[in-house]
Amino acid sequence: MTRWRSYHTPSTVEEALALLAQHPERARIVAGGTDLLLDLELGHESPVEMLVDITHIPQLTQIQEDDREPWIQIGAAVTHGRIERDPTLRRVATCLVEACSVVGGPQVRNVATLGGNVAHALPAADGTVGLLALDAQVQIATWREGQVDYTWHPLPAVFAGPGRNTLQPGQMLTAFRFRPPGPGEASAFDRIMRPQGVALPILGAAVRLGLDPERGTVAHATIALGPAGPVPFRATAAEQALRGADPTDLRAVEQVIQAAQAEARLRTSRHRASAAYRHEMVAVLLRRLLRRTVDRIRTAVPLGGPT
Repeated sequence: MTRWRSYHTPSTVEEALALLAQHPERARIVAGGTDLLLDLELGHESPVEMLVDITHIPQLTQIQEDDREPWIQIGAAVTHGRIERDPTLRRVATCLVEACSVVGGPQVRNVATLGGNVAHALPAADGTVGLLALDAQVQIATWREGQVDYTWHPLPAVFAGPGRNTLQPGQMLTAFRFRPPGPGEASAFDRIMRPQGVALPILGAAVRLGLDPERGTVAHATIALGPAGPVPFRATAAEQALRGADPTDLRAVEQVIQAAQAEARLRTSRHRASAAYRHEMVAVLLRRLLRRTVDRIRTAVPLGGPT
């Protein structure tokens, strides 16, 4: 059975959206194709009229630092492998680099894109967990009367449910951006997984901290967990419990853990783990990540630097 009728490689976002507009309900964007092509082959997706390959659009494959504003921007078609190797991201987005480095194997990471990871809206998506901890924003391009309108949104705005995003016909993800860390800031990612043909994540977590230079307490914090609900999840109650606390104080850390455990919507999966096990792993990961992040702040050694 033919899974698609035509395959296009536009060189601009305008061209891509114009192609998609020809078949609003039966065209699909493809980049690495690590999810979409498998879904088509297995019959989880209905055959489509058109595939629009966005990997030839230079605008979507750039990693850049804005000289005018303190933003780091990553194009939606940048691969996990490139993020893993990029020296700037290894310095300013450690949790994202660590998250992308555990996605599949090297062959998958060399083709799978960050935009695809986010667009699939899976609550366990590692790259998405890393972006959430960076408090990232997403750029959405919208096709309106033959022109493209670009807007920035908080990352959670694109998640509608497990495997479902909020994008409408005539829209596509084009980039992500986040503010680089300042003095006294660092981040980290880790996950617990079950090797089973592919490495299935039982639970992943990412933390970003900024410490008060005088008190050593937490000035600001972001914590992301996955899967911990129907969409990629920010543990906002745990973040609030951490602000103003000493991240090395065991009692304070336990309060943060309890807040995260109470807030997370954990479930049992017969292929991965029970809800009770995941509940305990929230504690394991947060203790580990808070300690690692504080160590990185104090030593100020970038990922891949001397230990």
